[in-house]
Amino acid sequence: MAGGSPETNKQRPLTVFAAPGRYVQGPGATHDLAAELERLGFRGPILFVAGSHAIEQLSPIWNETLPARDLQPIIERFAGQCTNAEIDRLTEVGRANEVVAVVSAGGGKASDAGRGAADALGLPTIQTPTLASTDAPCSALSVIYNEDDTVDEYRFYARHPALVLVDSEVIARSPKRQLVSGIGDALATWFEARTVSESGAPNQLGGLPTATGTGLAKLCAEILLADGPAACAAMDAQEVTPALERLIEANTLLSGLGFESGGLAVAHSVNNGLSAVASANAYYHGEKVAFGLITQLILEGQPQSEIDMIIEFQRTVGLPITMAEVGIDSGDETALNLIAETTVAPGETCHHEPFEVRADAIKAALLAADKLGRAAS
Repeated sequence: MAGGSPETNKQRPLTVFAAPGRYVQGPGATHDLAAELERLGFRGPILFVAGSHAIEQLSPIWNETLPARDLQPIIERFAGQCTNAEIDRLTEVGRANEVVAVVSAGGGKASDAGRGAADALGLPTIQTPTLASTDAPCSALSVIYNEDDTVDEYRFYARHPALVLVDSEVIARSPKRQLVSGIGDALATWFEARTVSESGAPNQLGGLPTATGTGLAKLCAEILLADGPAACAAMDAQEVTPALERLIEANTLLSGLGFESGGLAVAHSVNNGLSAVASANAYYHGEKVAFGLITQLILEGQPQSEIDMIIEFQRTVGLPITMAEVGIDSGDETALNLIAETTVAPGETCHHEPFEVRADAIKAALLAADKLGRAAS
């Protein structure tokens, strides 16, 4: 997911792990949402913060299944960007309808906006992603944007979703590029968590990583590397297969647990650096993180065999391995300097490395990553 971390306890470092209350995944899981909400004890109006595609696909099921369990769906179309203004608008809709919970349905930004509205209302949040493009659904974090699409802040919440429900049939019908972007985001999870564990830096929960969090991050990478190509083939066929089910779980659950409880490092900071250049913002979060991962491995001086393995895997599944593939001209000194300086801004997770990370070192690693990627293309 995104960079940044909350304040840590400098006097008594504690290990911290957190997770959603319940995770449900499988073909047709949307039909079980009403039963899951009833199981959690909800009765009355439920606010659905939903993207247009989610409304088109899922609202007939919500409207059919929820009323029979004394649940009233209040469906509100997400405006498309997770800004403070949008969270405030959704909060007012929820307050006016006296809702008892907030369901987010759609991509990562709808997820974040719904989570923000739920927090403002003091209500539980339920996540029903229609894409396996980010690890946002399982987290207690929203990325808040400005009206010009630049990042405003990372907002951390006191509680995680009460439920994350993933319909793998819906994911299989979603754009393949979204799933591949999720692979890029999730793949970095282990390599960043490894760095945080080795350096003694804090995770995204403000504590030290548990062995569990770090172990789940490693399992995430193992599944991605084993099942990535087969899952992409399943997406081409729009069919749910065991490989696709495992990959959806890795992208959504394991990466979500791994990035929060394991921690982040350079790869996500490079995403933020790339996002400072307008031409890069035609590319998804996970695509930019993927190039950031190659940059991180080079910066850390990891074995060439590992770097080559990651480049080859990313090439195979269709993730970026060059700067051009994330909209950056490698000869544009102004852009490179902006990316490097933004990457190392105070508070960025690149500073979780066990050594000082400077802008000049980031710039050199970016150029080296681009050179290796072009040679492998």
